[in-house]
Amino acid sequence: MTVRTRTFRMLAASAAVLVAAAACSGGGREKEEDTATGGGNAAGSSGYTIAFITHETPGDTFWDKIKNGANQAAKDTGVTLKYSNDPEAPKQAVLIQNAVDSKVNGIATTLVTPDALAGSVKAATDAGIPVVGFNSGIDQYQKLGALMYFGSDESLAGKTAGERLAQQGAKKPLCVIQQTGSVALEARCAGVKSAIPGTENIQVNGADDAAVTSTLQAKLSQDKAIDAIVTLGAPQALDAIKAKEQASSQAKLVTFDLNEQAATEIKNGNIVFSIDQQPYVQGYMAVTSLYLNIKNGNDIGGGKAVLTGPSFVDSSNIDKIIPFTKNNTR
Repeated sequence: MTVRTRTFRMLAASAAVLVAAAACSGGGREKEEDTATGGGNAAGSSGYTIAFITHETPGDTFWDKIKNGANQAAKDTGVTLKYSNDPEAPKQAVLIQNAVDSKVNGIATTLVTPDALAGSVKAATDAGIPVVGFNSGIDQYQKLGALMYFGSDESLAGKTAGERLAQQGAKKPLCVIQQTGSVALEARCAGVKSAIPGTENIQVNGADDAAVTSTLQAKLSQDKAIDAIVTLGAPQALDAIKAKEQASSQAKLVTFDLNEQAATEIKNGNIVFSIDQQPYVQGYMAVTSLYLNIKNGNDIGGGKAVLTGPSFVDSSNIDKIIPFTKNNTR
C-alpha cells in the first residue's frame, strides 16, 4: 500500500469520526431544546406550537400532574409545547399576550381570574389563535371566547362534598381558600355552604405552608365548634393535619385534589376523602383538543364544558389510586 493511499484512508476515517461526533452533538442540542419547551415532539412532528399557560404557584405539586398530561399529549401529537406560569393575574395576562405576539398555533390556559385575563384572551382570538380553557373558569370561558373547556364543575363538586359531610354530621365546616380571587376556589366553598349553611371561609397564603398551618391552628384553637375542615388543595390538607394536632382538634378533614402524601394520609385515616378533578386528564385533553382543532377543525364537547370531575377518593378505592399518585398521573 502506498503512503498516499494510507494517508487518504486515514483522512476518510477521521472525517467519519468527526461527522459522527457532530451528529451526536446536534442530537443533544435538539433534545435540550425539546425539553425546554415542555415535552418535545413525537417522532413525526406536527409543526404546531402550543402555549400552555397556568397560574401555578411554585412548589404546588398539583401542577406536576397537569404538566405531565400536557407533555404526554405533546409527545403523542408531535406538538411543541411552551409552558409558562405565574400566580399573579396581571403577569399571567402578559404571558398570554407574549404567546400571541410569538404567533403560536394555539393557546391552552387556566382562567382563574377571568376579568384580568379577558383582554389578552381577546387579543388571541382576534389574531385567529384558538384558545382552550382548562382547570379554572368553567362559568366564564365562553364569554372570554375560549372554544372548549376541560375541568371540574367546581360548584357541583363543592356541593357534593358538603352533602357528604352533612351525612356524616358536620354542621360547621371551615373552608380554606389558598389563593385570593380564584373563582374556582370560591365556587368550591360556595358549593359546600349551599349544602351546609354553617360553613365559614378562611383565607390563607397557599405559598407558605408554615403560615397555613399557623393560621389554621389559631382558628381551630379559637373556635372549637368547627367540626370539619375542607382544604382546596392537597398541600394545604397536609398543613391542616399539623394544625389539627397542634390545636387538639377532632374536626374531620377532607380535601380537594391529590398528591402522593395526601393519598397516604387517606389510607392512614387522617383525611376522610378527596374530591379529585383528575388534573392529568385536563392537561392531556387541553393539548389534544387544540391539536385536533388546528389540524381538522374538531370541536370536542360541542362548545360545552367537558367534565373531568368530581371523582371521590376514599378508603374504598385508595389502594387502587395510590400507584398512580406515585408517577403523577392521578
